[in-house]
Amino acid sequence: MPQVAARINDDQERWLKDYFRTKSAGAEFILPWAVDTFFRAITGIKQIFSASELKTIVDAHKDMKLMPDNTRLSYLLLRVSDACEMNGIHMRHGASKSSLESKLKSLDDTQATALMVWASAFWVSRNCSAESLDDYIKAY
Repeated sequence: MPQVAARINDDQERWLKDYFRTKSAGAEFILPWAVDTFFRAITGIKQIFSASELKTIVDAHKDMKLMPDNTRLSYLLLRVSDACEMNGIHMRHGASKSSLESKLKSLDDTQATALMVWASAFWVSRNCSAESLDDYIKAY
């Protein structure tokens, strides 16, 4: 199995040891579970939005460094709203700003976080290009 070196804080380490006896045992369970859960979640979340709305969300996350403390619905709403108001990205992709905002508001924090991670991941992927955006939003 491939190895991954993750960085965790002291509380997370203590939690893994408390629930799984060892940090390694916990990590070996949690990481694959988290990845599988993320992909199942993003597949469902993407069904809520049109292709033009998904492109707008991805575009709103260009040049953004995602931090764990800033992954809540309020941050997603602010990020997308600002990108629409300041740069008109919703018009570039043919999305309705009011429809997009309404759909975003229906998400909970966990769904918003998954969507932010997914949107940000496009910009750091090896296949990041304007042409590959269509393929990216259709994947999964």
